[in-house]
Amino acid sequence: MTGRLGRAGGVAGEVAALRRPGPSEPPPMGDRIEIRGLTVRGVHGVLAEERERSQPFVVDLDLEVDLAEAGASDQLGATVDYAAVADVAVAVIGGPTSYALLETLATAIADAALGTDPRIDAVTVSLRKTRPPLAVDVASVGVRIRRARPPGPRPPGPRPPVPVRG
Repeated sequence: MTGRLGRAGGVAGEVAALRRPGPSEPPPMGDRIEIRGLTVRGVHGVLAEERERSQPFVVDLDLEVDLAEAGASDQLGATVDYAAVADVAVAVIGGPTSYALLETLATAIADAALGTDPRIDAVTVSLRKTRPPLAVDVASVGVRIRRARPPGPRPPGPRPPVPVRG
């Protein structure tokens, strides 16, 4: 059957063809590990008062990971260690490097999260400053960024699965 554009498959076929991943791209998926409400004190900001004392930051992380193996095997080694990802986020926010912009801090968190496990295809970081120095009353200000692993060969794989005794 001929579509609206005069070719077989029509608009839907062309859109589907555009969405197909290339040979070096991971397939699109909806699997993700979520870390919500991680609260860490850190010294970040533009103003002198923000760079002199710590303030609370709240971060949410969405790790895009193929969870099929973990779902089928029930083995801890078949999934990403989200405690390790939380630990690197805490280290970035609470660490010695101070960032002026939330955008830069969020990027540092994303880079650190991607570095924890080669199975993480992408990460979304939602970062909020809960006590921003504003003259108006707001609950928080924040940024949300998504960073993906570049296409191509993956770094060496994760450690072998660890059996869970039950």
